[in-house]
Amino acid sequence: MTPDEIAAALEASFNRCDVVGCPLTDVQKQILLQVVEQIQGNSKASDVNPLDELNSEELEAFLEFVKTEEQQNRTWKVQLLNDWLLEKDSGSVQFIRQRYGLQWLNRVESCHFDKYSYFEDALKLRLGDRIEISNALWEWVQEDGPCKREWFPCIVIQVNEISEGDDSYTNCVVRFFNGAEYEIQGIYEWNRYNWRWPQG
Repeated sequence: MTPDEIAAALEASFNRCDVVGCPLTDVQKQILLQVVEQIQGNSKASDVNPLDELNSEELEAFLEFVKTEEQQNRTWKVQLLNDWLLEKDSGSVQFIRQRYGLQWLNRVESCHFDKYSYFEDALKLRLGDRIEISNALWEWVQEDGPCKREWFPCIVIQVNEISEGDDSYTNCVVRFFNGAEYEIQGIYEWNRYNWRWPQG
């Protein structure tokens, strides 16, 4: 969508809210417009990890919030934005709105969590997520051999949790941009090394 099309869609959404008797405040409209501007202006992740800007207490509270939201199958960023739009207190992460704001929040992407290896598996894959997978899934890759590790962008089109007795694992089907599909078995359990969040 072009910026004009996005602006028109937002304006139509604002009008619909008015028609059904739930008008947005000027502050709520401004937040939505700022999010769109940030998305358009920051289509690529910055080289600076915004999580590094948090002090240790803030980082711990933020990571715990994200982990809890993911465990409850909610998207953490959407939850924060909803709190802000509805002017609700965000509890232990209220400091993000007060100190860092929307610009900081929009800079945070899934790949930024990779630095915190103890946390990386807390982010669950969802339909539509973009990830990169390694050629090590389908060919023999050696550090000093003829086939080197390469990364290929793709999109998640299916996630299945499998339970077999006491064992459980997760399979994931991805689609490459050329239309080919590939199933990754044990995406979290034994193939975590072979995929990553996009690196910017």
